[in-house]
Amino acid sequence: MKKNKQENGKKIKTALLCGGMVIIGIGVGYLMNGVKIPTIKDGSEIVAQVKGKKITADTLYSELKEQYGQGTLVSLIDEFIAGKETKEADVKEAKDYADSYIENLVSQYESYGENFEDALTQAGFENVDVYRELVVNDYLKNMVAEKYVKKNNFNDKDIKKYYNDNIEGSMVVRYILVQPETTEEMKDDEVKKAEEAALKEANEIIAKLKKGEDFAELAKKHSDDSTTASEGGLYNGFTKDEVVEEFWNASVKLKDGKYTTEPVESSYGYFVILRVKQNEKPSLKDSKQDILDALLEEAKTKDENLLTKAWVKIRKEYDLDLVDTDIKKAYNKLVKSYNEK
Repeated sequence: MKKNKQENGKKIKTALLCGGMVIIGIGVGYLMNGVKIPTIKDGSEIVAQVKGKKITADTLYSELKEQYGQGTLVSLIDEFIAGKETKEADVKEAKDYADSYIENLVSQYESYGENFEDALTQAGFENVDVYRELVVNDYLKNMVAEKYVKKNNFNDKDIKKYYNDNIEGSMVVRYILVQPETTEEMKDDEVKKAEEAALKEANEIIAKLKKGEDFAELAKKHSDDSTTASEGGLYNGFTKDEVVEEFWNASVKLKDGKYTTEPVESSYGYFVILRVKQNEKPSLKDSKQDILDALLEEAKTKDENLLTKAWVKIRKEYDLDLVDTDIKKAYNKLVKSYNEK
């Protein structure tokens, strides 16, 4: 079923508030530029008043501390640490990501006839620059946590095992994709008929191959993948993690110069694959960073709080000392809850 415009809009707004990443901090405080900013000396200074009520700096601090203190303070600490742990190139990468991410959000909002800046205002952001800074900071914090996990959670034995079990040489194939002609409005029986028609066409292509017809020419005529059809279905140098499992498994089983004698079913449709060759397996040294990335993703899947726990350890290495008793108590309680999950 198609999602209606309002439902899609809500999903995009949710993505906006999340920033598209794992937010390490518990909250972020923003200071709005004002004409008057009280100078705090002993906490008794008046920051606001109404008839019969005066609110002092101490009162405001106590209320803010209770609601946002622990999260805001930890966020400031993490931003400082991230600044120490990242380089200029990392900051550029984060800014490029933020620009691309926001550009995509603006485009999505426009497609639903909504204004991105209005949504930011409703979400409590002063302007786009403030939101961009949040995205950049969160990107850098995630980068620091991920580097910490890669360095401390995986040893040479883990890396070698993953290399032996999972790393293979990249593959070169030609393929023809036949996709069922379906729409979201179709009923189940209509979808089934479309799938059967696609399967029939894939089998007819295989029959033509058996009669000696050229694979590349058949790909140009029949493949529904416009990115490779014009090249005779050539797909050069892909790895296991770049294709669906069915495609990779079928390619690996073939010998060079041989094609699949039965259509390979996948979520994309039916594939007919001709294996050209498999390149030599890369060295352990050349594969190390890719392996660490894969191990990290596996670990994050197993423990959704992995990066948050990493930040707890990072702060400890930086000798974190929370002086305020209430904030320290709240922080320790939060850390304990992560370890219990």
